[in-house]
Amino acid sequence: MRFNDDADLDASQVEEVGGSGGGFGGGALAAGGGGLAVVAVVLYFVVSHFLGGGGHLPVSPPGLDQLASGQQTDDQALARECRTGADANRRDDCALVASINSIQGYWSDVFHKSGRAYHTAPTKFFRGSVRTACGGATSDVGPFYCPGDSDVYIDLDFFRELQTKFGAQGGRFVEAYVLAHEYGHHVQNLLGTTSRVRAGDSGPTSASVRLELQADCYAGVWANHATTVPTKSGKPLISDISQDDVRRALDAAAHIGDDYIQSHLGGGRVDESRYTHGTSSQREKWFTTGLKTGSPSKCDTFDPHVSLG
Repeated sequence: MRFNDDADLDASQVEEVGGSGGGFGGGALAAGGGGLAVVAVVLYFVVSHFLGGGGHLPVSPPGLDQLASGQQTDDQALARECRTGADANRRDDCALVASINSIQGYWSDVFHKSGRAYHTAPTKFFRGSVRTACGGATSDVGPFYCPGDSDVYIDLDFFRELQTKFGAQGGRFVEAYVLAHEYGHHVQNLLGTTSRVRAGDSGPTSASVRLELQADCYAGVWANHATTVPTKSGKPLISDISQDDVRRALDAAAHIGDDYIQSHLGGGRVDESRYTHGTSSQREKWFTTGLKTGSPSKCDTFDPHVSLG
């Protein structure tokens, strides 16, 4: 995945967020929304601290990677360091900024063309723990979108854990897929789709699974258009997405399916009644559907006649 060296970056879409080292109480985390791996909320009580542990990314994002538990990102430093696509090609933290800019730029254009208003949502990076309008969260939850404040939250250790614990290959485009999935939830919230899910909803054909698969499809739709999404200067942010990038994204999708997580991290027993995100094959299918068609209308996983896969 490569960025256009001359494209401008907007670091204001990344915000600092504080946290604390202690536990939290109350609040329904991301109620009606969910995140890329929010199924971990259920499995966490079965598998002790399954997202904890060591390991490291091949290239640690400068600045962001220096956060200790409960600390916050320095978005002013990002604004100084992440100005162009050349910075994104050089620094992993700037690559995250560029991906967020591209994803939101795409959806802003789609909403504008359909006569709707797209409201920009910040991504809040944290390490350890964070408070949100949906309640308190720790790194054990994984990335999530909170409909209550319309923010995306990502503990920076997740990208490392995606490789060391889940066994995915990782890479910059995989991180972009994670972000695009969460912004898919933002799109669902703006369109009112999120309200179709009720707390505790689960099962292979549940509204929760349909919501998550649609977010995967929306991520694929963005990926289809990623190399043509312009910045304010008119130059596309992303210059190239390779077949290897796509392969890695599909590999990540395969490692975060309900069946894979239950069988590999949840004691080996697969219980379909507890599905909340869809199987590995379903997640691959719907990301691919969005990628191949490039059309949000092809992502209607709530159609009762559609095959979820």
